[in-house]
Amino acid sequence: MKRQRSLGSRARSLAALVAGLLLLGAPNAFSLPRDGASDPSVPCVSTPAEYRAAWEAREVRCVAPSLFGTTHARDQTSLYPSGFRYAWAGSSTNLEQYLKLRARYGDEPAKVGIGVLSYVGYPGLEDWSTPTDLEVYTLPAGVRAQVPAFETWFRLLDEEFGATRAYPLAAQRDLVVAYSRLTRDKDVVGAFQDVTGCRRDALLAGEAPSAEIGCDRSFLGALAAAGPSPYDGADSRTCFANFQTRYRGDRDASALRGALYQCQDAGFLNTGVGLGYNTYANPFVCRPADRQSVRERYTGREFILPNARFTALPSHVDIPLDLGTPGQRGFLQAGYCR
Repeated sequence: MKRQRSLGSRARSLAALVAGLLLLGAPNAFSLPRDGASDPSVPCVSTPAEYRAAWEAREVRCVAPSLFGTTHARDQTSLYPSGFRYAWAGSSTNLEQYLKLRARYGDEPAKVGIGVLSYVGYPGLEDWSTPTDLEVYTLPAGVRAQVPAFETWFRLLDEEFGATRAYPLAAQRDLVVAYSRLTRDKDVVGAFQDVTGCRRDALLAGEAPSAEIGCDRSFLGALAAAGPSPYDGADSRTCFANFQTRYRGDRDASALRGALYQCQDAGFLNTGVGLGYNTYANPFVCRPADRQSVRERYTGREFILPNARFTALPSHVDIPLDLGTPGQRGFLQAGYCR
């Protein structure tokens, strides 16, 4: 890792990158027809039902910022499995991109369904076989969507559990700085490796964190102390509380990263800045994955919000995603435009 530049310069560069990417995906006031030009005669999609109608008609429309989208296992009854305290949500700009995917590749449905999951930030998509849907919804009154920066997570944890020294400021700083020092050719998976020791090649190949793939003592100790993930029937509150009271190692950046990984699904593709990322080919860049830059593999805006049952949402629709056949998704590496 190059360390010649000052921290202030690096921080300004990262801020400029994030601002630029957000501007590229910022919603406008009008619809976006298939040629990409604004059409002031057609209003933006503003309800989940309108979004589903646009999806079914393969229309490209702008989407009101009051709409959010979350992918979930089919037949699930909440945005995230019930044990999670917070659910991850895609923004209206993401929903606009999904409509573009649907319009462009509707005759190749696997590129649409897998493209959505890739844009969200799913790893292991070559063989993904779990039936998955897209939920489009509005938020209950008073519920806020928040940008999932690392600083946001630690503020929320302080609010949940009080100031407990479980998440020392020096470790928070080291974690944020590690993700702020990305050079042009380094990505967030590399940052995860730097912080935790877990080798990127093994993670991307689907291997679980372990000492065998280089994960360090702090990271593995945090996973063990936190106990089962909400994916395994536990819950986020208990998971974080376990880390707080049971972890006996150094409370360094690696340990904090382990707690977020285990308790709230902040995986190795998580950017910590509120943007999605994947090492697969970006569906909207017409080159193979290995010819796309790190910047081009950043995707849309993401948020976190309190997990909720679908019945508690003011309005929502479910859109099944056609994922095609596992093992027949060469476009993930070769690119979508072939």
